[in-house]
Amino acid sequence: MTATGPRNAPDVVDVVALGESMVTFLPSRPGRLADVPSFDRAIGGAESNVACVLAAAGHSARWISRVGADGFGDHLVETIGAYGVDVTAVRRDPARPTGVYFRTAGDRATDAHEVAYYRAGSAASAMAAGNVDLTAARAGRVLHLTGITAALSEECRGLLHELTAPHPARPLVSFDVNHRPGLWQDGDDPRALLELARGADLVFVGADEAQEVWGPHGADAVRRALPGPATLVVKQGGHGVTVLDAGHVTFVPAPRVDVVAAVGAGDAFAAGFLSATLRALPMKARLRHGHLWAAAALTVPGDLAVPPSRDHADRLAALDDGAWGRLRLGPGWTQAAAATEEVPTP
Repeated sequence: MTATGPRNAPDVVDVVALGESMVTFLPSRPGRLADVPSFDRAIGGAESNVACVLAAAGHSARWISRVGADGFGDHLVETIGAYGVDVTAVRRDPARPTGVYFRTAGDRATDAHEVAYYRAGSAASAMAAGNVDLTAARAGRVLHLTGITAALSEECRGLLHELTAPHPARPLVSFDVNHRPGLWQDGDDPRALLELARGADLVFVGADEAQEVWGPHGADAVRRALPGPATLVVKQGGHGVTVLDAGHVTFVPAPRVDVVAAVGAGDAFAAGFLSATLRALPMKARLRHGHLWAAAALTVPGDLAVPPSRDHADRLAALDDGAWGRLRLGPGWTQAAAATEEVPTP
């Protein structure tokens, strides 16, 4: 070992995101899955979404996962890498497939929305502390994890416990609860997610999500359940977001958004907040950047959207409260660099 660390040590990046990404098949038209004749291929994964958006904004990002030794695995690695994300720590599993899923075109909040997952026994579900490059995982200013990974298998859950445990090389650990009830087979989700959230430094959780999983209602009640994380981000849907940090409570209302598709907003919000955190911006600005990046995702059809330029987002985040309250964002707003208060939809 040299003074700079072990030979071939991975480069330290801004954010490392660890978790499963899948090939997503998006319908060519609205309707039931049984009636859709064809699908377009895309990628989907909470952690890789965060890495891709951060890389698109100019941050250095690494995605760590396992994929099958198959064409879908090739597609994931190549597509995520094309965003500028470091994928050198992604491992190939010759015995397990890459996960895929199909979804309908409708809003996920409606009863008509369908999702068909084919991820049981996937390569990513076999992630464990013994087959993941832990040095690469810890070689970031921030390590971003989600509760989705914990739901995939006992091995995955053990890996997250390893990464959230005290360690000399541990970075700031960001944890998005991201509760997916359909993935949890043993009913252990409340306890498991609580343990992981308590071990993190920064936690993202929806107010409704926290109530569903743990019972607390309201940001203060969630804080009592999670006293450990230095920063607790409680998302309140279209109302806004509250952050509890260092004894301070900061609330920022969400801007009005003309929604195209209600997918990917949570990951984009986390990426925007992390970007502003890496830049050491004030808490109010971190929340506004989260809102703006979420609005970029909400105003495009897919899960991933290029965030607004840094200058554009900084200018909007610096608006006074009155102008922020009048802000309205519609499709194409991220390209409307001259906008200051209202970006009308085409």
